[in-house]
Amino acid sequence: MKNKNVDDFLERNTVPILAWDFHYEYMNELKGLSADIKKVNQISTEFTWDEKKLNIQERIKNEVVLVTDLDLRIVFASSGIKKMTGYKEEEILGKTPKMFQGPATSQKDLKEIRDAVKKKIPFAKTLENYRKNGQTYKCKIEASPVYNLKGELSHFIAFEKQDISA
Repeated sequence: MKNKNVDDFLERNTVPILAWDFHYEYMNELKGLSADIKKVNQISTEFTWDEKKLNIQERIKNEVVLVTDLDLRIVFASSGIKKMTGYKEEEILGKTPKMFQGPATSQKDLKEIRDAVKKKIPFAKTLENYRKNGQTYKCKIEASPVYNLKGELSHFIAFEKQDISA
């Protein structure tokens, strides 16, 4: 004979294990976002960027943020980089964004990007990039030079997301 009170309790108070997985994943994303915002704020404060103009805190929620120094060496990548490319931030720090390019990446687009960087002007491109596992993906990039409040160029910043419409 079943105990009705126990059955009623179990029916009302059970949560599928999958829900806990989603909760755990969501909490980790929030922790990553918080850590990303803290790191990028440190860089922004150190180099006195115009935060409002860059709108980093809002964009970092839905896009990967990549910051390079003037030699185009990556100094910051938001935690979304792993989901998009398969690389962890520590694997790409000090390297250039060329690491995401390969045979299918348009040389014409790369030349236009190099020209924009040389002229220190913003650009927007969608490139065929490569993940760590070698698979390609369309990466929509909006990048621009970053100037400090004194008007001196300090970094380049890119907001990236996978282009699923292409």
